[in-house]
Formats: sequence, C-alpha cells, structure tokens
Amino acid sequence: MTIDGVSGRTAYIASSLSGLKSQLETLTEQLSSGKKSTTYAGLGDAAGTATGLRAQISTIAAYSDTATILNTRINVANLSLQGISNAGKEVKAAAAGATLTLDNTGKTAGQATAMASFTQMIALLNTEAGGRYLFSGRATDTPATQSADVILNGSGAQAGLKQLIDERAQADGTSGLGRLVITSPSPTAVTVAEDAAGSPFGLKLSAITTTSSGATVSGPAAPASPPGAAPEMSVDLGSTNPSNGDKFRFTFNLPDGTSETIELTASSTTPAPAGSFAIGTDPTATAGNLNAALTTAVGKLANTSLVAASAITASDNFFGSPPQRVDTSSNPPVALRDGTAADTVTWYTGENGSDPARGTAVAGIDQSISVQYGARANEDAFVNQLKSIAVYAAVSTDASNPNANGQLTALNSRIVDNLAVHPGAQSIQDIQSDFAGAQAAIKTATTRQTQTGAIAQSMLDSIQGINDNEVVTKILALQTNLQASYQMTSSLYQLSLLKYLPVG
Repeated sequence: MTIDGVSGRTAYIASSLSGLKSQLETLTEQLSSGKKSTTYAGLGDAAGTATGLRAQISTIAAYSDTATILNTRINVANLSLQGISNAGKEVKAAAAGATLTLDNTGKTAGQATAMASFTQMIALLNTEAGGRYLFSGRATDTPATQSADVILNGSGAQAGLKQLIDERAQADGTSGLGRLVITSPSPTAVTVAEDAAGSPFGLKLSAITTTSSGATVSGPAAPASPPGAAPEMSVDLGSTNPSNGDKFRFTFNLPDGTSETIELTASSTTPAPAGSFAIGTDPTATAGNLNAALTTAVGKLANTSLVAASAITASDNFFGSPPQRVDTSSNPPVALRDGTAADTVTWYTGENGSDPARGTAVAGIDQSISVQYGARANEDAFVNQLKSIAVYAAVSTDASNPNANGQLTALNSRIVDNLAVHPGAQSIQDIQSDFAGAQAAIKTATTRQTQTGAIAQSMLDSIQGINDNEVVTKILALQTNLQASYQMTSSLYQLSLLKYLPVG
C-alpha cells in the first residue's frame, strides 16, 4: 500500500495563496492610485469610452490654455487703447483751454501736453506682450511705429513731420497772400485770382457776394483766355459808389477743408474802422480802397488761419500711405509727390495689409469657433488721433510775429475739432468694442467648456475610479483569508506519518 505525501495537495493550496496575494496587490494599487487600473486593458469593455473622455478633457484643457493667453493679450491691448483714448482727451482739453503764452521754444502749455501725449501714444502702440507686438498686424516681431523723435524730426536724409510742415507752409504762401493775386483790371474793379490752375496749395476761391445794388460780382471761374488760366472772381463797383454799410464778402477754401469768409463793409467814417474800407470821392477811389483793404485782410488770413490749415494738411500728408510732400521741381510748387523710403520717414513699420485689422490675429477657442483680435497702428482711429496730436506738438510759433495769437487760436480750434468723435469715423471706442466682443466669446466658450469638462471628468471617474470603502473592505477580507490560509498551509506542511504510528 502506497502512502501519498501532503505536498501534492498543498501545492494547490499554495496556488490559491498566490491568487489571494495577487488580488491583495491589485486592491492595494487601486487604493493608492484611486483608479481601477493603470492600463486601458484593465477597464475591459469601458476602455473605448474612457479613451474618448480623456481626449475630450485634454482638448478642453488646450482651449483653456488658449483662452488664458488670449485674455492676457487682449487685456494688455485694452490697457494701451485706454491710454491712447485718455491721451486724446487730455490734448483736446489742453487745446480748448490753453493760454496763448509761448515758452522759449515757441510752444504753449497745451503743445507741451501734446508732446508728452504723442510720445506716450507711440510707446503704447509699440506695446509687446509675450514677445508679440500687438499693433503691428501680422508682423508680430516688428514694432508698429518709428520712435516719436524720428517721426517728428526725421532721421538722416529722411524728412520728418516738422520738415514737411515747413515745406508746406512755404508752398501755401503763409507769409504772403496765400498764393492769391489781387489786381484791379479796370479802375472800378477788384479781381482775386489763384496763382496757378490745379495747384493744391494756398487759398482757393469759393464765393463772392455783395449787398451793394450798383456793384456786379462774377466768378469764381476760370477766364476764357488764356487757356488753362487760374480761376478768379471779381467785383466791379460800376458808375456809382456803394452806400454806407454795404457789405462785400469773399469766401476762400483752405487746404484742410475748412473755409473762411472775409467781410468788408463800405464806410464813410474817417478813419475807416476795422473790417471796412473807405468810400472815396468816386468809384475809382473806392475800388482802390477796397483793393487795399482786401489785400490786408487776405494777408492776415494767410498769416493766421492758413498757417494752421497748412500744418494740419502737412500732417495729413505725412501720415498718409504713402506720405505726400511738396514737389519742389517747379517754383512756385504746383503739385505734391510721393515721399520715398530714402527721403521721407515712413512712420508705420508694421504689416500693411488691405484686409480688416482684426483678422490679422485669429485663434480657435472651441470646435468651429474662433475669435479675431489683431490690430494695426495705421487704423483710422489711431491715425486721426496721431496726426492731430503730432502736428500740435510739432508747430512752433514766433512770439515776435504780430499774427502769433491768430495762428495759435486757429490751430487750437482745429485740434479740438479734429480730436472730437465724428459720426461714421472709426474711434478708439470702436476698437475697444471689437476686443470686448472677442472676450465675451471667449468667456462664453470657456464657461461651456468648464461645464462639459466637469461632466466628462465625472463620467471618466465613474469608469476608472474606485470606491475607497469598498476596496478597503475587500483588502481586510483578503488579509483575513490570507492569514487563515497561511495558518492552514503551515499546519499541513508540519504533518508526518510518524505522528500516527504507535510507539514501540
């Protein structure tokens, strides 16, 4: 009879112990990681769902990072926009309330404010966030503008704004009669003519009227001969003197689009008061007095309002694309020409596309949803403010000039008007509204993604997560079973046949 040992049977017990130990290790790992399995294979049929949920959560996290970056850039841009807007308001207020007292540089306190504001605006337009220039369009690695000093004073052979203002002032005849010619073609007539047909410079004829019943006015129009002659307008007193109080009005257009009217009143008072001319002994003498009074009035207009209008127009030309400047190939000049990169400062140095500026920076914030947040410093809202503040800062006035106050008054009024918000024109607030719309879209998308991400995470947790209490309970049960199994196994291994044989 063969007696089997216990090793065969205890082998199966050892295998059972190994299984229990493996289960304990799995449960312990679950408790430490908080997950059912560290591999998708351990999730069984739910692995595909878990993979999809993880991808969705990862995508939402990427959109969240994008939203953070975009909000940072837009917030920085908005700070710059607010600073630019404030600069415009400060200069407008300074021009409206500035005294006409000049400092040793020929500038008023309002112009000193304009200089500081212009420098600040240029710095704000060159704002950089995270290595990206915000107002350069697609040229994100390039500053948006030249420096304030280069724009105003030029660089080397490149002329700046101040030089263009001086050139334009000479071409407009601001120290003379504004490129007008005043003559008396007949003893009783006075004629005012432009000095060249088609010239963009100087005062331009607009209208002539009179309340004198005996006088005849004509024009403005080009005379029949010679061909190509410049426009002219005239008044002929005829055979009788005007009556005391009769008015003669001459209206002129200025280069900046404004107009001025000179009104001269016939007067029998001696001496003739300001704004009038003396009625002479006959129409010939009266016409001579009218000619002299008109010449004086046009000279004053050219030395006051035209000075301001010429500077404003020069700034418009400088900040255009391309910049325009006086063509000095003829004397006197009769045309403008394009400034070149060799001889004229190009103030804007960013990307200069024809498409909307906002579209120069586009980012996806959700599936099929993107926002536009680009900007160019040469947008109308910026240019209109820059050229007004720049010209105000650039103009200098000679305190010894008897027309100095008139020049400054004319300049101040134009600056105030140009810095006002005009219906239909782009404003800084319009750009701020565009950015606000982009941030609103980002906020809406982020809120939706946060909610979606929370749901996805909850579903993923339910698939791969564990119940800590349940796992702990299983671990305790397994530990108890293991302890009992170890004791049983130990007892079995201690069995021996000798224990059952009778003693001698």
